Amino acid sequence: MTRFDEPLRKVLDPKTAARLESVLGITTVGGLLRHYPRRYAERGELAGFEELEPGEHATVVGEVSRVMRRTLRNRPGTWLEVELVDGRGNKIYLSFFGRASRAAEQRLKPGARGMFAGKASLFGRGRSRRWQFAHPEYVLFDETDATAEEFAGAPVPIYPAGQDLTSWAIRKAVGVVLDTLGPIEDPLPEHVRRRRRLIGLAEALEGVHRPKDRDEVARARARLKFDEAFQLQAVLLMRRRAAAASPAVPRPRRPGGLLDRFDAALPFELTEGQRKVGEEIAADLARDHPMHRLLQGEVGAGKTVVALRAMLQTVDAGGQAALLAPTEVLAQQHHRSIVEMLGDLAHGGLLAGEGGGAGVTLLTGSMGAAARRTALLDAASGAAGIVIGTHALLEERVKFADLGLVVVDEQHRFGVEQRDALRAKAGDRRPHVLVMTATPIPRTVAMTVFGDLEVSTLAQLPSGRSPISTHVVPAVERPRYLERTWERIREEVALGRQAYVVCPRIGDAEGDEGDLPAPALDGAAGQDAGEDGEAEAERPARRPPLAVLDVAPMLAEGPLTGLRIGVLHGRLAPEEKDAVMNAFTRGEIDVLVATTVIEVGVNVPNATVMVIMDADRFGVSQLHQLRGRVGRGKLPGLCLLVTEAPAGTAARARLDAVAATTDGFELSRIDLEQRREGDVLGAAQSGRKSSLRLLQLLRDEHVIQAARKEAAALLEEDPELARHPALRAEIEALVADERAEYLEKT
Repeated sequence: MTRFDEPLRKVLDPKTAARLESVLGITTVGGLLRHYPRRYAERGELAGFEELEPGEHATVVGEVSRVMRRTLRNRPGTWLEVELVDGRGNKIYLSFFGRASRAAEQRLKPGARGMFAGKASLFGRGRSRRWQFAHPEYVLFDETDATAEEFAGAPVPIYPAGQDLTSWAIRKAVGVVLDTLGPIEDPLPEHVRRRRRLIGLAEALEGVHRPKDRDEVARARARLKFDEAFQLQAVLLMRRRAAAASPAVPRPRRPGGLLDRFDAALPFELTEGQRKVGEEIAADLARDHPMHRLLQGEVGAGKTVVALRAMLQTVDAGGQAALLAPTEVLAQQHHRSIVEMLGDLAHGGLLAGEGGGAGVTLLTGSMGAAARRTALLDAASGAAGIVIGTHALLEERVKFADLGLVVVDEQHRFGVEQRDALRAKAGDRRPHVLVMTATPIPRTVAMTVFGDLEVSTLAQLPSGRSPISTHVVPAVERPRYLERTWERIREEVALGRQAYVVCPRIGDAEGDEGDLPAPALDGAAGQDAGEDGEAEAERPARRPPLAVLDVAPMLAEGPLTGLRIGVLHGRLAPEEKDAVMNAFTRGEIDVLVATTVIEVGVNVPNATVMVIMDADRFGVSQLHQLRGRVGRGKLPGLCLLVTEAPAGTAARARLDAVAATTDGFELSRIDLEQRREGDVLGAAQSGRKSSLRLLQLLRDEHVIQAARKEAAALLEEDPELARHPALRAEIEALVADERAEYLEKT
């Protein structure tokens, strides 16, 4: 009998086992059984094509509606185009060449139904855009052989697949494994299963892979979703308990200290939210176990002020604070803004406290040798009370005299090892940790992603912030709108204001220029891609993203001639970045053409317009972050989202959602609803594939809440899970697996 942890190469034929490993990274029986179907089809049902993504190896169920033999454009010969429709009238086109076209013509007759697998591509522009598979693999439901019997009656699972590995090949491999599988020890305690009315694990695996009907699918998925939620919540709760048991040096607030003097000198009133969160953090810092708190808030909600007040409390108590920023531009901006906010409390970069001075020091990887030595000495000696830096802070040579507080800005950009490396610099006692994000997170998501952190939220914007209006600019459909975009920038500059133009890519040496022309920046639409011929089947679906190094000169020589244009991106040397940002801040640059290096932390109140090129290439939350760079003063902000995405597409819907609201929490829900489950906690957090396969964080809120309740009760009775060895083994495997890296948030 086959074991759950048995290598697939001992169960399946070598070719299939090798493909599963190379395409999907699956090497064990358990890994294959945890590779669940994405959806199900039935012989009488044609599933919709809405889930297709460009470049994805996908499987669709459809009916042949037309078969057309077409002539090649560039040489003698013909190719076959097959039009496929789903149950809602959507169409996808299949292209076959050479011998494959003759074989397909014999089998693919109008009315034939089946499953078709291939790499999805989008071709054409505007209304002529359409989906296409080149040389897809397929099986037909209606052929009078074993295929018809195999797919008759019961729901047909459609698996996430890949090149040279079809959904039906995976289905066959799963069947072999299930037929030889031995007894499984169920890791979910029996009393939890009974209370939640959940079926056993063996029954759930059979039901999700070989269901007899839709009800069986529903029961199986309910059990497997609960497993995911329960194990994640158990891990997070165990880590919260471990963190609470660790010692830390208390950093209580000192009356009459730097923090009191800073508050007294503030030229504005703290918002109610800032005061409340500040009290929570102050209380945490005064305890003898480490603070582990997430500070989330809207763009411009004043998180930096809250973090600075926590750092000053730490310095008052004799400790040091380190602020870790993801980019040099942001680290430099933090250094400038913190010294500026401190004002007279920081003469020459020194914090003028009663016990003498403590410096505000900047440490980045590309500083000059002399400046770097000085910064390292200041941190190690304690002369620096606040150390602001990038990944350079994590290097082994960086030492602290008494690290009391670690502030991690935009925490999702840092991996586990990086945060651990900085935390370890406090020695035997852990420092207090405050992680910040300007991407608002719905409550249920926070419960899952940051379940081992206390969460504080800043939803209220400080007074004085101006409104931002956002509009979509459909460059292909309405070229005049793009022309008007550049006119608006010229009008704002004529009034003494400034603008950003953001591009997805740097350009130049990145090596992904592609061979399709970029659209004209004056609004003139390019030629539509052709609709037939072998050349079309081989042409890339999308042109490369627009690049800063291409767009800047095109604007300078075209619609923005005569304006002072600057360029900012991540490959510039630190001194160049600093010089450009200083010049923009002083008003010496009219238009800054940049990458997302200006996404967070950059504060230029005089900038009133932001144009985001190829806006459909960015995520919803990222667009919300970017537009937060305008409207930061008394002048209203304008954000223009330039796109070639046609109306009615998912990409266009995302942009319309951003234009419709400035509520970051609402946008975060939209963002997560439109993503796939694996993106939410996997690549988006750690660059790795998520271990969430079925659980959807927004739609399955009740499952997450129930799982957390059950996990908390179980751990209260059995903290080490000594009486539940199967569950403990599952959790240890989850923690050990590299895909669980995103769980480590403290």
